Amino acid sequence: MEIYDSAKRPSPFIDEFLQLLRYRSLVAELVARDIKTRYKRSVLGVAWTLLNPLATMLVMAFVFQTLFQRTVEHYSVYLLSALLVWQFFSTTTTHAMNQLVWGGALLHRIYLPKSVFAVSAVGTGLVNLLISLIPLGVVMALTGAPLRPAVLLLPLAVLLLAMFSLGLGLLLSTLAVYFVDVLNMYVIVLTMWMYLTPIFYPADILPASFQWVLKVNPMYYLVEIFRSPVHAGVGAPLAAWVAAALVAAGSLIVGWWAFTKQADEYAYRV
Repeated sequence: MEIYDSAKRPSPFIDEFLQLLRYRSLVAELVARDIKTRYKRSVLGVAWTLLNPLATMLVMAFVFQTLFQRTVEHYSVYLLSALLVWQFFSTTTTHAMNQLVWGGALLHRIYLPKSVFAVSAVGTGLVNLLISLIPLGVVMALTGAPLRPAVLLLPLAVLLLAMFSLGLGLLLSTLAVYFVDVLNMYVIVLTMWMYLTPIFYPADILPASFQWVLKVNPMYYLVEIFRSPVHAGVGAPLAAWVAAALVAAGSLIVGWWAFTKQADEYAYRV
């Protein structure tokens, strides 16, 4: 008979990752469930994923294009490419919190690694982002924006974006388990954060005295490394890639550490 020795159990940081690998099929099932639930009984179905960024772009372009069309070429592409990044980030991090907080009943019934909720939220976001690239391609074709080889950098940009979003989603999920108000507060933070990120305006319109706001904003770098290959047709500056890689890795490590450190308590608190 094999005797369980808790002293031989890996650290929570490693053990959660190993358990996540074992339950990878569950992650796939949760992603499929989220996609099916979202479009169940929907007349337009997956078309909503295409229409949402387009509708937002049209409204914002109508408001801001007269201000920036002379300084930003192909403004619609400039705006939509950044909106896709922002919608992925905001939706994924919010969904990660909701999944853990409202999925607590499942934790009481069976054992599963708690990180599956955040990882499946990122997986669902990636599927939606992939679909959302279709309207981006349509807008590029209609506006005459050239498609250049630099777009081959997009998978790396998406990887860093997913790492950052997962790390922050895990950290926020940890806080939301103890303080449910974090869910409501985060919505307010997201609104302010969006306007501090150059999504619908060019970064160079900010006075020199306010440029530091961009330098401390991780989403600025993640937006730039995704938008530059699409809009400008060239890769973002190396400094932007380095900064994006650092904030993505830092977010994932800190978020994973904070989440796994308290993971054993979640079933009792949600």
